[in-house]
Formats: sequence, structure tokens, C-alpha cells
Amino acid sequence: MATRASVATPQHFSLAPLPFTGTTAEAMAAWIREGIRHDSAGKLARLCRANARGDEVLAAEGYAVERTGGREAGAAAWNERVVVVRSPVPAERQAAGRATRLAHAAQKRAALTPARGRGKRQSTDEATLLEAIDHVRKAPRVESLLTVAWERQVERHTHDGGRGRGSATRAQRVRETIRSPMTPSARRAGPLADLIQRFGWKAFVTNAPAERRSWADAVLCSRNAYRLERIVNRLKSRVSIAPLFVKRDDHMQERTSLLTLGVSVFTVLECVLRRSVAQDHATLPGLHLENRQKMTNTPTAERILTACSDVSLTICTTATGEHIRHRLTPLSALQQDILQRLGLDMSL
Repeated sequence: MATRASVATPQHFSLAPLPFTGTTAEAMAAWIREGIRHDSAGKLARLCRANARGDEVLAAEGYAVERTGGREAGAAAWNERVVVVRSPVPAERQAAGRATRLAHAAQKRAALTPARGRGKRQSTDEATLLEAIDHVRKAPRVESLLTVAWERQVERHTHDGGRGRGSATRAQRVRETIRSPMTPSARRAGPLADLIQRFGWKAFVTNAPAERRSWADAVLCSRNAYRLERIVNRLKSRVSIAPLFVKRDDHMQERTSLLTLGVSVFTVLECVLRRSVAQDHATLPGLHLENRQKMTNTPTAERILTACSDVSLTICTTATGEHIRHRLTPLSALQQDILQRLGLDMSL
């Protein structure tokens, strides 16, 4: 909230995901219910994109809610929009995961009262059985989706007491065998259907007006957030921006600017090559050292530099400083293709 306030105060714009914690978790339940009502009425905005096969598929659907932000941060309030989005692919993934957990819970529950056989231990105490059932249902978080039912079976066997043959006057004893087999698992269709409707929803907040950032633009912008995260990751892991062994502020600013320039080279290198590959609908081989035959149409700057790491240029000069000879190691077909796509001069 404080970060959003610092951005909104000078009239800048931000777009950030909302976590499912605190007051947002309570509000999210109401937003999802409103989204389900909009879906039933056919009022959800839809975003369709082409998949890898060129088919037009649904990428996201949702709506936006206007509200006032900044009250929690103690700053001047500003107007913002909550972009509520449902993505079909995460929803299907969550539904598949829940179905898998339900199947595992049913198997574990059936294993509590196995069929008779050698080494098959039966549950004879009802309290112990109930405790085991609760543990099985709560572990995969499916306690409200499965019905629990069993039947108590008591078998009585009469035996003669003592040794020797039996007789009419001989004392007898009765031994009871108790077994509580489970009935076949049954899923509660109503709660399960309600839960599936809530899968795949998330919320973003932005102070940009709809004229500047529409609902569809906000969704696409949020899905490109990984690109900014990659830049931060390169600053931390590739050019080692931390720790900064400097004492003066100007040194810190200059070093940060220099390293940021290095990351910009990474980004531009990758962007130009990917654009060229996409325009030609081509793929590049040999960028994956673990599999030279693997083809890719999304090369990374790190793999590009690794593929060109064996290239060296030798320049011989005279005592007066005149260049007399240049020698470049022979370039492979992949290296020549990369340089050509980057628009670099290969006249050397």
C-alpha cells in the first residue's frame, strides 16, 4: 500500500496483484461471487488469443470495480480500479488437482477398513476409526466434499471352554469379531460445483483510468510482469549488483547505472534476436548445451552469449601503433546466423 501511495501521489500509474490475505481475502470472496453472477448473465469481459496451433481460445474473462485507495496508508486518497480476472488454464489445473486429491482421499479412506485377508488389520474401535477418517479428510483439504458412511458388522462365534471334546453340559464362550467396512465413496456434487466455479480467479489493482488502461490491457500487462522480474533477476544474479562495496552515494549511483546498462544490453540483444526469429517463423538449433539438437524460437541472452563464448578476435599492431593484421576465429553456422539477425557487421 505504501508503494502504491508513493506512485499515485505524483500522478504516476501502477498495476499490482492483490494477495489473498487480510481484508483482501474477505473482499475477494465477494468479488468472485459478483463475477459468477456476471458470468451467469453473460456480462463478463472476455479476452481471446491465438494458441500455438493458431486457434482462437479464451485467455481470460472478468470485470473491473471502482474504489478509493490510500486510506489504509494514511496518505491522500486516490481512485483506483480492481481488475478481477478468471483464467481458464489455472482454473482447469486447480480442478484437476482437486480431483486428484479427492481420489487419493477416497483410496486412503477405503484402506482404513480393507477386505479380509492375511495381514489386513481391521478397525474394531469406532472412536479410533472416526479419528482416522477425520485425518484422511483434512490432510488433502477435502473434508466438505466427501461423504463418510460405514456399517458395523458383528460376527459371533461360539467355542467350547477348556480342553477335550465338547458335550451338552460343557461351558461355552462367545467371541465377537467387529468390522466396520466403508461404503463406496460419494462426492458432494453441490459443494464441489460451487468450489470449481471459484477456481482461477485473481485480482489486480491499478490507478490508471479505463481510458488509459482498459480491462484487456491491464490483463495483458499483468501477464508480462515476468519480464520485469527477469530484469531484476539479471541485476542480482548476472551482473552482481549486490553487494556494493562503495561508500559514497555518487559511486553507488554510477555503479548502478553501469550495471543497469549491462542489463539493457542483455535485454536488447534478446529482444532483437527474438523479433527476427519470429518474423521469419524460424527456430535456432544448438543453443541448449545439454541437447544440441533441440530447437528454440525464444532464445535467451545468456544462451546467445554462451554460444558465442569461443569467438575471439586477435589484432596485431606495430611498435608505432599501426594495425597490421586482424584474425577472427572461424564462425559456426549458428554464430553467423545470430550475428546476421542482430544486424552486426560481419565484414571482419
